Amino acid sequence: MKAAGLIFSNIHDRNISEMTAKRTMASLPFGGRYRLIDFPLSNMVNSGITKVGIITHNNYRSLIDHIGTGKDWDLARRNGGIMLLPPFITAFDSPVANKLYTTRLEALMGVMEYITHCTEELIVLSDSDVVCNMDLRAVIEQHEETSADVTVVVREKEFGNDVKIGANTIVVSDEEGNISEFVENTALAQGKCDVSMNILVINKLFLVSLVNNSIAHGFKGFYGQALPFCHSGAVYKTYRYNGYCAEIEDLSKYFCANMQMLDEEIRDELFGNKDRPILTKVRNMAPTQYGKNAKVSNSLIADGCKIDGTVENSVLFRGVVVKKGTVVRNSILLQNTWTGENVSLNCVISDKNVFIRDGITLFGHESMPFYITKGKMI
Repeated sequence: MKAAGLIFSNIHDRNISEMTAKRTMASLPFGGRYRLIDFPLSNMVNSGITKVGIITHNNYRSLIDHIGTGKDWDLARRNGGIMLLPPFITAFDSPVANKLYTTRLEALMGVMEYITHCTEELIVLSDSDVVCNMDLRAVIEQHEETSADVTVVVREKEFGNDVKIGANTIVVSDEEGNISEFVENTALAQGKCDVSMNILVINKLFLVSLVNNSIAHGFKGFYGQALPFCHSGAVYKTYRYNGYCAEIEDLSKYFCANMQMLDEEIRDELFGNKDRPILTKVRNMAPTQYGKNAKVSNSLIADGCKIDGTVENSVLFRGVVVKKGTVVRNSILLQNTWTGENVSLNCVISDKNVFIRDGITLFGHESMPFYITKGKMI
């Protein structure tokens, strides 16, 4: 069966509000040269999905700039291709229109016209805050073999006292993968549980029925209300994913996920598969310049940087400048960050176009990195 894709770009913006004040979660920079949208989009394209809609809410200018026509993902097509789906506001009263969505279900209600016009029999839903390299063909194949209405991709997660309430949806299933319950409030969860990765394969007609049924009953929640109460005889299955996965749930998780890219094994698993490359917008810049005082170890350095100081265990995006005498350790410097001389940074996240004056010392911790907002001068 042919499948179309839908990606939610704004669903989890509040989880990392420091960095999403002027951008969507989907356009959050990651790993030196990527954006978070690159991972679900590449997973779909590498699995033969050539029609993808990206559901937006607000702050999507940088997302439009990054996606462009979709040519870098081979989605600049006459038929299908990529389409941004902003909120549809009309001059007429409607139970769906004239308001911005706040939940996953409301987001689907707002793009019903796109869904109903899809000629594909399956819809693949994905959030944009999960970093992984997944073969969605295997998920679709299992979905067809089991004659499921909905297949939810899950992974095993161990819960403790530090897990936030509602941060994950627990999926309860039997040994054959038949889902019996969705538990959204994880406050009391302990030990190992299967949690949804918010990647689903769903029959198009079933999805249309689910959304219409939710509108009729005034449902707001996707897992808690829409799925359990749509059809009593529906077949819900799980697909277990065991590969690398990083969920960007807050600023510290964003920091740790970027730091994991310094691990060669994780980096190779995520980016080393030639059959499933992670695609992104191509930019042509000059190579990085290393001065005579430059000392770099265990770091990811993008092109266009100028380094004349010390960089250790860090991720530097395009156009970063590290002056003489400056020491950057365990930090993430986004595009066009400029550091003066004799600066000391440790566990720091600097957003784009940050300027740090000479002699400044900034220290954070991996559980609470020191964050510098976009365009800030310190």
